[in-house]
Amino acid sequence: MAIHRIPSVKNLFFLSLIAFFSSCGGNGSTETAQDNPDNKSINAADVKFIKIADATQIDPSWSKENILVCHDLSEPDNMHPCNGLSGSRTERMGYTQVYLIGVDYENLVARPDAVKALPEISADGLQFTYELRDDITFDDGAPLSVEDVIYTFKANKCPLTDNPHAKPYLENIADIIPDKTNPRKFVLKVKRKYVQNIAFLSDYPLMQRSFFDKNNVLAKYTFAQFDDPTFKADAHKDLNDWATEFNSAKYGRDPKYLAGAGPYYVEKWDAGESMILTRKKNHWSFKSSQKNMYENSYPDKIIFKINKDPNSQMLEFKAQTLDASTYTSTKTLKELRKDPKFNANYNSNFTDTYNYSYIAMNMKPDGIKHKKIFTDQKVRRAMAMLTPMDEINKVVNGGLYKRVVGPVSPLKPGYNKNLKLIPFDIEGAKKLLDEAGWKDTDGDNIRDKMIDGEKVKLEFNLSYMTTDISWKDMSQMTAEQMYKAGVKADLDPLDFAVMYDNAKNHDFDMMVAVWSGTFAPEDYTQIWHSSSWASKGSNYGGFGNAESDAVIDAIKSEIDDAKRIPLLEKFQQLVYDDQPYIFLFASLRRNIIHKRFGNQEMYFERPGNWLTNLKLLSNEGTMQKPAAAN
Repeated sequence: MAIHRIPSVKNLFFLSLIAFFSSCGGNGSTETAQDNPDNKSINAADVKFIKIADATQIDPSWSKENILVCHDLSEPDNMHPCNGLSGSRTERMGYTQVYLIGVDYENLVARPDAVKALPEISADGLQFTYELRDDITFDDGAPLSVEDVIYTFKANKCPLTDNPHAKPYLENIADIIPDKTNPRKFVLKVKRKYVQNIAFLSDYPLMQRSFFDKNNVLAKYTFAQFDDPTFKADAHKDLNDWATEFNSAKYGRDPKYLAGAGPYYVEKWDAGESMILTRKKNHWSFKSSQKNMYENSYPDKIIFKINKDPNSQMLEFKAQTLDASTYTSTKTLKELRKDPKFNANYNSNFTDTYNYSYIAMNMKPDGIKHKKIFTDQKVRRAMAMLTPMDEINKVVNGGLYKRVVGPVSPLKPGYNKNLKLIPFDIEGAKKLLDEAGWKDTDGDNIRDKMIDGEKVKLEFNLSYMTTDISWKDMSQMTAEQMYKAGVKADLDPLDFAVMYDNAKNHDFDMMVAVWSGTFAPEDYTQIWHSSSWASKGSNYGGFGNAESDAVIDAIKSEIDDAKRIPLLEKFQQLVYDDQPYIFLFASLRRNIIHKRFGNQEMYFERPGNWLTNLKLLSNEGTMQKPAAAN
């Protein structure tokens, strides 16, 4: 195994739109179980990726079938090209779709995907000239065109498209103009300088206009119209008809309509159980002269299999029926790594990520279904002081996690080191609750308060996902400590889809989840700007005011790190002082890959590995040969 070092990098302008829930984690090891049985850690700030040497011998017990079975905890919310949000969707779309810009996980930079090169940028930084590759085609043989690019971003930007989480990243597009002399070229014009003027293109799969818009409706409308707040999109029947069709469930669930230019297609989707991606027989990449490792398609099939039960997961790995995972719990992987047979059959690592777990509180409840409990900063701070971080870390996570104080990864240069971790302090929390007027007036051990003429108990639902037992354990431990201070948190286990729907509709009291991040500068609009609460974006709890919005707006338009980092530190201070979240831990990825596959690399960036580049090492099975050796 080789550990590849990261050179000093400044002014990286790359970030993918990341908004998904996943199981939480913390700081971990970058060494194999054989090399490092004690799980000692190496800081991810010092490495780019982990390269693992191919196995030199094939064990007789290893399957020779060229089908890769990947463990998952949950299925995608959908596979719609615009309207989905979950992390499992994002990962699978990476194998079924093509994007203008991709991520080079080995070098942690942007890479051209559907374009020949990174853009030529005008002197004022507001025009980006791209040229499409000549070899990319859709399944009907039609080449990817500039018309498809324009359609893709109009479809995403249209006010009637059901993707509020994505809208903030598209706001800066002014226009996309085809080149008059070269049909493969176009200029993307933006309104202002922005840290993601290149990076945001990595989040939107390119759609075939003729497949999704047979009547070419969107050609009648401009980006300027979609920007105009006075434009009444729903007053246009043809646009309404297009949007109704485009937003329909079939484009997100029915394999016949899950079209894309990537090397795999969705062959079968058994809801709640599995999804089968099958390699296309005549994909354009087979003959491409520009092929790179991200276009390799070695496995004949990739099966994403859902298994939420830790004991069952362990049995499947011991039986070698699963080939890969990044979703076992820390406890499960630590237990597996004690087994010599597991270590003989699998490579595994605990790897740092840029993600963080949190407990969100509803700061703007309706006052009816959800009472006005967390509208007071003192109450929110008390909740943070009642969360037993160290105990959770020890009992649930084996002490591997690192706590965070806010929404910026501690691996990043912009992390505010001046902010102190909130201590576990039951007596201090009681004092804050007393000051906020929450007292037990009826002797039932639950605090109460008169709000709007109604006696309200300090009792609420603590929602968590059923995907991983760690969520339940963490929530239960937190609820037990809160009760000692006269606070009753009722455990509320939810399926991912239900929890996400509740979150975006602000239909919750308190919830445990995780946000995914990346190594590069971020735009905090999606999660933290007040406009993203009003639009039912990803500001689920309702944080924000004029001051914080102004700082967020300044951060996303400042590309000079020397000026941007102080803004980041101020933003973190504002979040810290207001306590909209109980910030938990920097997440840990639990990466497992069977040794029967070669080309293994493990990344600190999502998705943690690149499944289509994993090559069966035995002589059996059909394998698509890459144009260039890896």
